Amino acid sequence: MGAVSDCGESMATVFPGRVRKEVSPALLDDVRVDDFVLIPVGYALNKVCEEEAERTLRLFSEAGLTAGETA
Repeated sequence: MGAVSDCGESMATVFPGRVRKEVSPALLDDVRVDDFVLIPVGYALNKVCEEEAERTLRLFSEAGLTAGETA
């Protein structure tokens, strides 16, 4: 999951934690900058509210699942 920082028709830049990832927004309608999206396989699969994104990212970090961080 990450926040969208740039979004074009074919690719979006998403920051899940401290890592930049290029993903396809093709499976979603109306993806915009600052949306939070689920990106498990290189495609943005779902949008979530900011509160849900923060909660999930905090849980990922606590479990040692955030890219670039260790448990």
